[in-house]
Amino acid sequence: MAQKKSNNANSSSNKTLSKVLHYIGQYKFLLVLSVILAAVTVILTLYVPILFGDAIDDIVAKGQVDFDLIAFYMKRIAVLVILTAVLQWLMNTVNNRITYHIVRDIRAKAFRRIQILPLSYLDGHSTGDIVSRVIADVDQFTDGLLMGFTQLFTGVVTIVATLVFMLSKSVPITVLVVLLTPISFLVARFIATRTFHMFRMQSETRGKQTALTEEMIGNQKVVKAFGYEERAKERFAAINRDLETYSLKAVFYSSLTNPATRCVNSLIYAAVALVGAFFVIGGTLTVGGLSVLLSYANQYTKPFNDISSVITELQNALACASRVFELIEQEPQTPDAPEVLPSVQGDVELKNVFFSYDKNKRLIEDFSIHAKPGMRIAIVGPTGCGKTTLINLLMRFYDADSGSIHVDGTNIYDVTRHSLRANYGMVLQETWLKNATVRENITIGKPDATEEELITAAKEAHSYEFIRRLPDGFDTVLTDDSVSQGQKQLLCITRVMLCLPPMLILDEATSSIDTRTELQIQEAFQKMMKGRTSFIVAHRLSTIRTADVIIVMNEGHIIEQGNHETLLNKGGFYAKLYNSQFAR
Repeated sequence: MAQKKSNNANSSSNKTLSKVLHYIGQYKFLLVLSVILAAVTVILTLYVPILFGDAIDDIVAKGQVDFDLIAFYMKRIAVLVILTAVLQWLMNTVNNRITYHIVRDIRAKAFRRIQILPLSYLDGHSTGDIVSRVIADVDQFTDGLLMGFTQLFTGVVTIVATLVFMLSKSVPITVLVVLLTPISFLVARFIATRTFHMFRMQSETRGKQTALTEEMIGNQKVVKAFGYEERAKERFAAINRDLETYSLKAVFYSSLTNPATRCVNSLIYAAVALVGAFFVIGGTLTVGGLSVLLSYANQYTKPFNDISSVITELQNALACASRVFELIEQEPQTPDAPEVLPSVQGDVELKNVFFSYDKNKRLIEDFSIHAKPGMRIAIVGPTGCGKTTLINLLMRFYDADSGSIHVDGTNIYDVTRHSLRANYGMVLQETWLKNATVRENITIGKPDATEEELITAAKEAHSYEFIRRLPDGFDTVLTDDSVSQGQKQLLCITRVMLCLPPMLILDEATSSIDTRTELQIQEAFQKMMKGRTSFIVAHRLSTIRTADVIIVMNEGHIIEQGNHETLLNKGGFYAKLYNSQFAR
């Protein structure tokens, strides 16, 4: 079982790495430049010990020291050190540029994918988890990738160049070092293959923690009102313990890599010192040559320590990247048809529509209605009967499992979603305003609206008075506390008033408004709905008595249909529902 899990982790890690390499490949010029700078930097770094060795060999004995030659070597060493530092700075700049360009591309692609994901995915995943993937996971990936560029390239070039320089000094000692090297690789690989799974679990748990934190902070009033603080702390503590467990295991396994490889590297250094000392005694190697080889032994083994650290960070980075790529590779919503729905009259017909969120639980079955232009269709029924689902189908937030939906005789699945939704004006029970000015929030559907149109729409929606009293009027930047819930809903109604599309959807549009204002809004709605096909979802049945047709739904079926008077006289489900709201 453990072996199978390890193989799966390796496979997942390799797939993620190949995807990362694809993004890196888009910056070939910068990549080649980074490799060249790394190579030049390493060669200059490795040439410095040779100069030190030559200087040491010029110290023959007391009174036999060539100070002029040593000074010459010191000057050359100083120049090379400064040049190496400048080139390293350039290399780091290039690596930063590559890394942050890749991160920019990944984040942009993730955000674009979110815009075209089906609502079923967004409904099935917490907002905090999705945000964590795009922000926190990408940040973790950035750290690992940057370390990879900074140390991996330099480390590989250092290993190769060091071997070449060592061969020029002593072939036997070079062979000895090469034979001992695989031990470091085996140790690092053994540990690295066991860290990916732990880093993956750490990243997923961090996403859950972010989701819970956002949920609790965003709903603090409800949390406090219902005394949920202790249970919230218990849930957070449980996730925190899981995160601690996975983090400790990931860090523990990954931290073994560096000391293990350092131990192997110390053995290599000791072997070079011992064998080199015998060669000095035998006269086949100078003291300066031995100092160069010892320096190279350090230079050669140091990248293995760095690479082992890089591998650990890369495991974490790849675990985070895999979560981001999962989001990027999610199946988007079904592609739009090429046709555009033109301006319509508002003839809407649903024929034999079947739909369910969960294929094992039926919701809407064999649903058929026909709304003629200008009709007001009210949809009522108990909670969970499918009212909001019907709205989701009309707007194509979800696609029906079977059946057809036509607007002016055109199948909505044969036109683009944008052109369909542009013909609907929608006011929901849940208000949404972005962190921007009042003007920007109202003109979302009509960015080119004039000041006169803006004021007229605000007056019609009875929002003008409170907007006028705001510090900067229409240019006031909205925050969560700057307007009340009812005022937010008035702004959402104003947004629709400004566009005045041929079809309207009002889903409990006055739920957060006081009775006096509601009467004014209802009057505004009467004007707005005149000549427009309107679908009105309402729990307060007093607000839909003037509807042309009232559709009574229960468990996804139409159980009654007619106007207010007809349904009351019938004495069925609607009559009981209506009378229950006015019972003493």
